[in-house]
Amino acid sequence: MSETVHAGTPGAPATVIREFRLPDLGEGLTESEIVAWHVAAGDRVTLNQVIAEVETAKAVVEVPSPYTGTVVELLAEPGTTVAVGTPIVSFEVPADAVRPPSRAGSAGGGAPAPRREPNLVGYGAVVEGTGRPARRSRAWAAPAPEAERGEGEPTTEPAAVEPAVEPSEAAPVVERGEAESRPRPERPRSTPPVRKLAKDLGVDLVGLTGTGPGGLITRDDVLAALGAGAGRTEAEGERAAEAGPAVVRAAGERETRTPIKGVRKHTAAAMVASAFTAPQASEFLTVDVTPSMDLLARLRESRAFAHLKLTPLTLVAKAVLIGLARNPTLNSHWDEGAQEIVQYHYVNLGIAAATPRGLVVPNVKDADAMTLAELAEAIADLAATARDGHTRPADLSGGTISITNIGVFGIDAGTPILHPGEAAIIAVGQVRRLPWEFEGQVALRQVMTISLTFDHRLVDGEQASRFLADVGAILADPGMVLTMV
Repeated sequence: MSETVHAGTPGAPATVIREFRLPDLGEGLTESEIVAWHVAAGDRVTLNQVIAEVETAKAVVEVPSPYTGTVVELLAEPGTTVAVGTPIVSFEVPADAVRPPSRAGSAGGGAPAPRREPNLVGYGAVVEGTGRPARRSRAWAAPAPEAERGEGEPTTEPAAVEPAVEPSEAAPVVERGEAESRPRPERPRSTPPVRKLAKDLGVDLVGLTGTGPGGLITRDDVLAALGAGAGRTEAEGERAAEAGPAVVRAAGERETRTPIKGVRKHTAAAMVASAFTAPQASEFLTVDVTPSMDLLARLRESRAFAHLKLTPLTLVAKAVLIGLARNPTLNSHWDEGAQEIVQYHYVNLGIAAATPRGLVVPNVKDADAMTLAELAEAIADLAATARDGHTRPADLSGGTISITNIGVFGIDAGTPILHPGEAAIIAVGQVRRLPWEFEGQVALRQVMTISLTFDHRLVDGEQASRFLADVGAILADPGMVLTMV
């Protein structure tokens, strides 16, 4: 955390420049992508005012301001992925509003009082000290000649060389051998957003002369080098930079490359871990759900449910909750570290949601304690929030069993992969009118297929079959609930 004190004009209070570091957004996430800024340099902000949106591996989260003051500089551009603890914006705030920590102990020789930064959504480790370390020259190794470099070895980014013992500011870094007395050149100085821009545009920072303070290489320097080296105008460079790395398109080629990050990266890692950790088995049951569809139509016309969005998924979710009460093994977790099976006495029901940013599975907390109306409202809220990209990290963790509704895409059945840490997931197929045996005759009935994938370490085939049969019995005849509860 750097601070610069400004005395101000006579009679005006002194101010302090403070950097705000990307906070720890919880759930063990170590980095986030800046999606958008809601402020600009020079804007006046208040405490807890939303200043940015960042995308973690799970959701888009709003970041509030930790200060009341003026925005000095945005240190990370939209589209940039930054690590937790990296400065992303600086503020000018009144000096008397920020009390610097005491460097001395108490009069009795005790340890200095601990300092806490503003705690927003989990601020991570507290950085000790108020001053910014003096910047020292970072040595770098010159690129090897072509004959000495292996095939495919990168040439644009010189590798940083960290000495075994850090030199002092006064001690120059020297080469060994014949060039013992010659200092190494300083590594090009620039900010992380500028380095990322240069990498995206293929501009080598080595050899560029920075026009910023202290020789700092700026965005304009990179764009100018791009125009000079590749025959592009500055406007073309700006357009290429604004396109960003989200989708990289090469002119004249018949493919598109998209960096793997954000929700897609998290989903891929979770699915690989699930597929190669838990032995998964699947079962299917096709059910005549005409009585449930008739019940759904009557509920939609009733005054108690008139304001709610009722769908077949709502009834399936309620049937699953009732089935879990009779077959609790499917609501459990395999704790590999403790070598224990954890059986939950509550149900946090996950609802898989397809969003523009990828698949997320928020969960309804304590769904087993909800009425049908409460469950319908909770599912609708979760789905709307997920589509908007504002699901809270807390809603994406702690699930105990999940449902995925593939029927909305016109699919009958599938074999869903378990959400990591859960014992079962149910796929709900579409409701179709099919010829079906009914009361000794063939009639057109409304039919649904339910798919169940389960962790065979936790759930035996008998237990899975009994659970699936209970869910099917409820949907085939909702009155069967009276015999189950």
